[in-house]
Amino acid sequence: MDLATLTARLDDRLDTDAYADVDASANGLQVGPGDLQHTPREDSPEIERAAFAVDAAAATIGAAAEAGADLLVTHHGLVWGGLDRVTGRAYETVSALVEHDIALYVSHLPLDGHASLGNAAGLADHLGLERQAAFGELGPVTIGRRGRTPEPYAVDDVRSRLADLDTDGREPQVLDFGPEEIRDIAIVTGSGVDWLGEAADAGVDALVTGEGKQQVYHEAREAGIHVFLGGHYATETFGVARLADLVGEWGVETTVLSHPTGL
Repeated sequence: MDLATLTARLDDRLDTDAYADVDASANGLQVGPGDLQHTPREDSPEIERAAFAVDAAAATIGAAAEAGADLLVTHHGLVWGGLDRVTGRAYETVSALVEHDIALYVSHLPLDGHASLGNAAGLADHLGLERQAAFGELGPVTIGRRGRTPEPYAVDDVRSRLADLDTDGREPQVLDFGPEEIRDIAIVTGSGVDWLGEAADAGVDALVTGEGKQQVYHEAREAGIHVFLGGHYATETFGVARLADLVGEWGVETTVLSHPTGL
C-alpha cells in the first residue's frame, strides 16, 4: 500500500481532524516524502512493512530500521505545537528517519480516545469493563472511556490487572480513598489526573490513569475516589498494538516495538 493511501486511511479511521484544535501534537504524517495532500498516489512510496511504538525516539527508530520498516507509527511524536528549529536531539532523530528512509506517522489524542482502537478502550477491555462509554471531555472531543465491572472488584483486583501491563517492573500506585467495592471505573491513559473532577461528578468509584500530580492526593481523598496510577507508558501500549492489527488487515506487514520506560 502506498504511503498516501495508508495515512489517509489512518486519518479517516482515527478521526484525526476532530482533534486538530485541542491537541498540541501534529497528528498525521510528521516525517515523510512529498506533500501528501498534493502528491499523486502513483508518486507516493510503497509501504511494505510498518513498525508501531509508543514513542518516537532513537531507540524505537533504530529498532524500526532493524526490522526493515518503511513506516514508524507512534503515539508520541516529534512535533508539539510547532517546530522552530531542527537542531540537537530533533536533528538527530529526524536524521535517523531520513537515513533509514522511514516515514513517521503520529496519533496522540485521537489514539487515546478512539472508541475501539484507542488506549483507553484497550485498557477498559483489559480491566474487563462492560457498558463502556466515552469519558474525559476535552473541548468537543473525549480522550477516555468509562465502564462497569462485571462483578465487584477490590482494590487489589484492579492493581493486579494493572501490574500485568508492560511496566518494566514498576508497581502500580494506588490512592485508596474510594469505596470497598469498585464497580464504576473511569479511564484517561497517560497523564489523566486532571479529569478527577469529571470522574467524581460522574459518581465513579475509581479513576485509572498513568501518572499523577501532587495535588491529586488531596483531591481524591476529599472526593472519596480511588486513583490508580499504572504508568504513563504502560497504559498507552494498547492503541499502537491495535493499529498494528488494523494495518496488518490492510495487507502491510507489521511489527510492534516494546520499549518500556518504567514511568
